[in-house]
Amino acid sequence: MARKDRLFSLIQILRDGNLYRACDLAGLVKVSLRTLYRDMDTLIASGVPVRGERGVGYQITAAYTLPALNLTKTELEALHLGLAAVGESDDNELAIAAKALSHRIDGVLPEDRAAASGWSFATYPFADAARGFQHMPKLRQAVRARQKMQVTLGGATYNLRPLALDYWGRLWTLAAWSETINGFVALRVDQIDSLDALPAAFVDEPGKTFVDYLDWNKARHRRPKTP
Repeated sequence: MARKDRLFSLIQILRDGNLYRACDLAGLVKVSLRTLYRDMDTLIASGVPVRGERGVGYQITAAYTLPALNLTKTELEALHLGLAAVGESDDNELAIAAKALSHRIDGVLPEDRAAASGWSFATYPFADAARGFQHMPKLRQAVRARQKMQVTLGGATYNLRPLALDYWGRLWTLAAWSETINGFVALRVDQIDSLDALPAAFVDEPGKTFVDYLDWNKARHRRPKTP
């Protein structure tokens, strides 16, 4: 499994918020403990809200708090998006200021978040996630309006029911029911080539809801029991 795909799989496994032992995670993605530790260090350094340590276990946390200011997940995402966009601009003065502000925010985040040094600008395999910024407005609107979408990714086209957007550091993922393959998919937004709204909305149906997606996602990453 390519490292990008493995890191994505680790995020999907941890998204339920449960504590996972390193040895169990290593078994699920089929790597050595040494490689697993390196992967977890990369995710943490990249801004994914992972709490844990070697010998204890790892879990994803959801709360983001700044002194005298409580941020929602969406608000922190907006702050990060703005800093990331400015930090990669051609205006050198603004780029330097954005990176300096990023480091200042590091200094006041709780310990579990502050450990992710340079949370907006970590160098890691998802560094091209900025490609997905252009798709976020349409995807957010589609999730809210229950609007069907046609998405092209990797040369394939899918008709989707977009269910939810998730944010992990600089990686956005789309959870959806695909009417093309008649099953759930988890897509990286930065890998989407194009998308268009279809002239149809959808309503929840048994087996095709976000709750069903969470069950599907957990089942596909569950480690088979040893006989």
